[in-house]
Amino acid sequence: MPFLIPALVLVGALCVLDLILTLGVVKRLRDHTALLANTSAVDTYTINVGEHVGEFTSSSVDGEEVTHQLPEEDTLVAFFSPTCGPCKDKLPKFVEHVERRGIARERVLVAIVGDAEESRGFIEQLSPVARVVSERSDGLLTAAFKVKAFPTVLTVSPDGVGGTVVTDNDVRLDAPAALAA
Repeated sequence: MPFLIPALVLVGALCVLDLILTLGVVKRLRDHTALLANTSAVDTYTINVGEHVGEFTSSSVDGEEVTHQLPEEDTLVAFFSPTCGPCKDKLPKFVEHVERRGIARERVLVAIVGDAEESRGFIEQLSPVARVVSERSDGLLTAAFKVKAFPTVLTVSPDGVGGTVVTDNDVRLDAPAALAA
């Protein structure tokens, strides 16, 4: 019985300490949530809307020359990596998106970033609907479009003076045709 009161005081003190620490963690989580809400993930990992694409010249896997001077219409540009799980999930949606909207092959540019051997499956799926460039992570297209995360899907347009500007850096592949850009 003489140990009951000190034990009860100790348990009470531990509960108060736990409550204080829990409230501190909740406050910290709220602060981080507010910071994340003010940061757009798209802006962090790729080029921004309205920015000009850097200059590049490359060759597609079919031997076509690909440059920053794209066709005189909107062009869909995507970046996939064979080592990226979400890329494997998004790839069929991307192909379906292009086919569903009837986008001409010359208006679709895809960079497969990674080892050439691992990229083979991606290239086979994309070649019928897009001009495909295979490159390493430090490749010209990846640098020109400032891509830091995969998958990335953009829409670009000519700026009228020989350059290319980003018009959408968060293309929704699952949106209905009337709503998608």
